[in-house]
This record gives sequence, C-alpha cells and structure tokens, in this order.
Amino acid sequence: MCLIVFTWQPESDMPLRMAANRDEFYARPTQALQWWTDAPQVLAGRDVQAGGTWLGVTRSGRFAALTNVRDLSLPQGARSRGELTADFLTASSTPLAYAEQVHAAAGDYSGFNLLVGTPAQLVYYNSQEGAPRVLEAGSYGMSNAALDTPWPKLLRTREGLLGLTAEAPLAHYLELLADPTQPADHHLPDTGIGLVWERLLGSAFIQSEAYGTRASSVLRLGRERAELFERSFGPHGVALGDCHESFIVSNE
Repeated sequence: MCLIVFTWQPESDMPLRMAANRDEFYARPTQALQWWTDAPQVLAGRDVQAGGTWLGVTRSGRFAALTNVRDLSLPQGARSRGELTADFLTASSTPLAYAEQVHAAAGDYSGFNLLVGTPAQLVYYNSQEGAPRVLEAGSYGMSNAALDTPWPKLLRTREGLLGLTAEAPLAHYLELLADPTQPADHHLPDTGIGLVWERLLGSAFIQSEAYGTRASSVLRLGRERAELFERSFGPHGVALGDCHESFIVSNE
C-alpha cells in the first residue's frame, strides 16, 4: 500500500473514512478482497507470496493498514511487513498494546508505517520514529514516508477526501484514487531511486507495464455498519474487477 488518506472522528457515528491505493509489481500473486477462510472474521485482500495483507477490517470493527517506507539507506528486514496487519486483525489486544509489541520487534522488518485501530482508538506507528502515537480526531495521510509528509499526491488526495461527505457515492472516492496528475519534477521527493522512478511513483494512481496501483480501496467504518470496497487493476491500469462487502459491526 503506497497511499492512504483518512479522516478519524471517534466521537461521530462514522469514526473512520479511508481511501487507499496499494502499489506493487503486477507479477506478485495476490488474492482480491474476501472473507478469509482461515480467519472468518477478517475481510481483506491477501498477498499470496507471504500471506499478509495491506488493509483489512473485521466484523467487530478492528482495522489495520500498512505502507512501506521508501528509503534505500534503511536495512532490509527478514520478515514480511504484511504480517503486521494480519496479526492485528486476528488478535484481541488493544491497538496501543499491539503497536507497542510491534515496536519491540520492529528491527525484524524493513521500514514501514502501520495503522491499527478500533472504532474507539486509532494508533500510528512508524518504524523509524520510535514510540507509537494515539491519533486525535483529524484528517491524515501517509505514503512511503512518515505520517503527513507533504508529498504532492498525499496533499492532493487528502484535500479531496475532506471535500467528500460520509454519504458520498463510492465513485467519488474512487475518482480521488484514480488521479493520474503528475507533479512537476521540482515538487517530487528524492528517496534515492532516481528521477525516472520518482516520476512514475509521483501520481496517486500509478500505471506501467510491470508496476503500478494493484488495488484501490475505500473503507467506511460506522458504529453499526461498515463497508469495504476494492477495485483491482492489472498492467497499464486496466481494471480487473470490483469486490464490495457491507456488514453489521458486532460488539464482540
């Protein structure tokens, strides 16, 4: 997952609204959004190669999302970052307690941003920053740097999300995620991968022959109902299909 924007309003009837793009090589095997057979309470896509996920929610309203940190100077971890989200979705610990456990083992993973939450609490953890943070109500975004690092695509998409109501059609959320706007070179970050790659990764929606946006997701989590929508893509941004699940949030 390479771009996530979200609003967090824990006192409202809809604590979380999230729009996210997962960017990955098209060759990496992936299962589309579904209820997991080995963990029936979990609704998420799945990375077939390592077994984890980039974004998911449970019937009780637990949710988790992840992005990689793009920094070639960071050491590479031996374990898959996707297990961090999957493990939270199948756990029972509070978001803060879980993030503190992750902090103790962060050296096992390459750099990452992690969001874990329930309708009552949302916690952010960046593997390079130190202690987890309990987030206050507000609007946030993260890509492949720290929370709210002002990359052009993050600023543009976060602003667009603020212009949408909780009741807005899913199509309006997907329009934000499908934005191909390419920033000028002088606005692009320099993460050590070269200008050609920075240009490719500079837009919210990425498309090429080998690498691009594999899934666009919209999560709306209310106190009584939740929905998660996912649109999958193949090479050159060709849409492959949609998955949409709406369910009653249990109090378990």
